[in-house]
Amino acid sequence: MEFATLVRIVLITVQPIYRQPFVTTPQTSEPMINTLLLLGAMTLANDAARPTIVVVLGASGTPEYGEQFKTWTGRWTEIAAKSKAELVIVGQDSSPSISDRDQLQQTLAKHVSLGGEPLWLILIGHGTFDGQEARFNTRGPDFTALQLGKWLQASQRPLVVINCTSASGPFLARLSGANRVIVTATRSGFEQNFARFGDYFSRALLDPKSDLDKNGQISVLEAYLAAAAGVREFYAEDARLETEHPLLDDNGDSRGTPPDWYQGVRAVKQPKAGTTADGTVANQRHLIRSLAEASLSTEERTQRNQWLAAIEAIRLKKSQLQEDAYYAELEQYLLKLAQLYASKSAPE
Repeated sequence: MEFATLVRIVLITVQPIYRQPFVTTPQTSEPMINTLLLLGAMTLANDAARPTIVVVLGASGTPEYGEQFKTWTGRWTEIAAKSKAELVIVGQDSSPSISDRDQLQQTLAKHVSLGGEPLWLILIGHGTFDGQEARFNTRGPDFTALQLGKWLQASQRPLVVINCTSASGPFLARLSGANRVIVTATRSGFEQNFARFGDYFSRALLDPKSDLDKNGQISVLEAYLAAAAGVREFYAEDARLETEHPLLDDNGDSRGTPPDWYQGVRAVKQPKAGTTADGTVANQRHLIRSLAEASLSTEERTQRNQWLAAIEAIRLKKSQLQEDAYYAELEQYLLKLAQLYASKSAPE
């Protein structure tokens, strides 16, 4: 099948769902792939499973920081309400019966294997690094990146961890793995000044301007890029030395990718060691979903994401393939996407 014909089939299939005309020319075939990747189904099918957000509110140190952390936590409460996610907040109880560290361990043990929807872990507070191990500071005993890694080791759920603290960089290597998105406010444990990344990240998830690919929802990758831009602007405005440099890992290589590697949501740089830049999985993780995204079941979304990852892998090796071979490899996945979208019907 010629690629232009394939694109026409895909767009004819999807067009009734969106009730918009599409025009395909030889010059627009490749951009049409981008259009297809943004499309979703529009049915009222509803998946009973829902994501879980666990927010850990760490020791504030001072009343000023305490107020800031409460504000950030309040935004996550709003995000949970809008996304209909289950919300658990650790560190907010004024008279806890057990330490915050132990409560977190118990909470994670309960939630790591519940359902196929992602588990989101948000760490808000201060972090420290002694040259060997990074820690998150809670009221009472702290926990280390190594300990957190062990608590999450048995997780069968997709995982998103946002560590908003100073000295959070070492958490990335400890937690990196398959089907995980790990974001840290700093690139190393030696960036130990107060980190503002968590403020900008929580804002970004609620700000429509963060939606770089204009698909009606904000992904972890988009929030990461918006937050990083906000941090840079903060330091630039005050002519301060930037003391926090966030990283994102979603390919399990424990290295992370800085925000300046991206143009829009596509990585324009690639690491030298044979791995791909992070971002594909992170751009598939959303909390406040569009109608199209919300219409997919957990199983459909998982399958769709695997196809999208395969398409991205093919696109990365385009320069190594003959044109016919390139489009032939794309064809199988584009047809599967078209069939998925065609199985859905638009709401009245």
